This record gives sequence, structure tokens and C-alpha cells, in this order.
Amino acid sequence: MRIDLHTHSSASDGTDTPADLVREAAAAGLDVVALTDHDAMSGWAEARRAADEVGITLVPGLEISTRYGHRGVHLLGYLPDPTHPALAATLDRILAGRTERTPAIVAALRAEGIDITEDDVHREAGGSVAAGRPHVADALVRLGLVADRTEAFQVLLDPGRPGYVNRWAPALEETIGLVTDAGGVAVIAHPWGRSGGTVLDEEALASLAEAGLAGIEVDHQDHPPEVRARLRGIAADLDLVVTGSSDHHGLGKVDHDLGVNTTDAEQYERLLSLARNPLDG
Repeated sequence: MRIDLHTHSSASDGTDTPADLVREAAAAGLDVVALTDHDAMSGWAEARRAADEVGITLVPGLEISTRYGHRGVHLLGYLPDPTHPALAATLDRILAGRTERTPAIVAALRAEGIDITEDDVHREAGGSVAAGRPHVADALVRLGLVADRTEAFQVLLDPGRPGYVNRWAPALEETIGLVTDAGGVAVIAHPWGRSGGTVLDEEALASLAEAGLAGIEVDHQDHPPEVRARLRGIAADLDLVVTGSSDHHGLGKVDHDLGVNTTDAEQYERLLSLARNPLDG
């Protein structure tokens, strides 16, 4: 069984519609795929219909933007109740922050002499629930100002760069509680990617496990083999679920093909057993 538990569609910052993403997952030989758009659950219904059509199992999820100390951390939430009031309100506030930040990013870039407009960004956002930095990056690519999203972030949009603008995000511990209260399962995405190990060390992960964290994403393209081995050992010590995934964004990320990393079937079953909401189908 081939299981990919972290993908993105055009409902956030992927380039494939939810239905096309699911069809591509089936064509790539996956048996299970999770749709985990950023701070949004709007693609679930379309993805579920496509999954029924092609005979693949869809795990509904999302990737939530949070803060731990002074660092942004992404939290994967699987099978939460989408009508849970506190979770829905938090997501609304996060998305509002994304929407409000876009004009400020554009203004900061224009102040640096970069000829980009809000209309350029919104054209790239398409069906996304909110325009964000990846859409700004895509606009910069289309305008010929950078080669790809990676260069856009490294040169202009990452913290400390001319186009970076901060925004609101909930505390990681609080968000773990929200996902759990909504009947879902909380898993930290790529915890040691992008220098995350300096903040999410073993002591921090142990504290988060006590707060309800269920698992960590170990097998990810941002984690070299030695990091994966260390994280796998920490997960074993803390009795956390271990997941693996592509973090696929369609054309938005290179080297993140569907199924490039997968989750062990036993770990997948364990994750499902921790959810209070049933998996449809």
C-alpha cells in the first residue's frame, strides 16, 4: 500500500485542482492520498468526488500555520470536524491575515523598485481561499523577475528579505488542542526542515507530545537521511506516529513528486485509530 499524507491543491498554493490532484495521485500508483491545503478545507468535497471516481482513498486534512516561540511551524491536522466552531474561527482569522498581508508585501516590493501589482498576485491565486506568499512568488516568476518559487522566497519573501511581512498565527500548542478537540489528529510537518531543529528539539517535541501532538512527519524532502534517522528515534522514544509524504504542490515545487516519500501502512492505521471522526469510504 502506497500512502502520501501531505499534498496541496489550488485551494491553497498548489497548481492542480483538488480533483486533478487526486486523479494524478491515482495515476502515480498511490492507494491513499491526504489533501492538506494551507489553512483551508474547501477542496475536500471536490477531492472526495474524484477519489470515489478513481478508486483511491482520500484522507481529508489541512496544514495550519502556527507559531512556536518566534518561529513559524506548520501543523498537519487529519480528519478534524470542519464544523468545529473554534477551529473554524481560527482558520478564518489566519486566512484574513493572509489576505491583509498581500497588499503590504506588494507595497514592500514596489518600494524596492520591483514592478508588481496586487492584480498580478490575484491572477496567480485563482481558486485559492486566500492569496499568499506563494502566489506573490508565482507572480514574480511570471513577470520574469525570478526563476522559480524557491528563488523568490530566498531573495525576496523569506524572513529578513525585502518583501517579508509578518502576520498573525495561533500558538502551536493551542492549535494542537483545537485539532484534537475537533476529533482530528495533529502531526507536525517537516519539523527539522528549514532549520527547525534549532527550535523543535527533542525537549520541545516531548513537551508538545504531552500537549496532545500525535505524530511527526519524518520522511520529507527537506530531511536528509541522518535527520530522518534522528527523528525516527525521537518518535519511537515519545511513542509518536511517523509519517512520510511528498508535500506536493504541482508545478509550485520541484522534487516533490507525488509518492516521493510515503507512510508505512502500520503507521497510517495507527493515525486513523487516533481520529474520532470516521474516514469516509
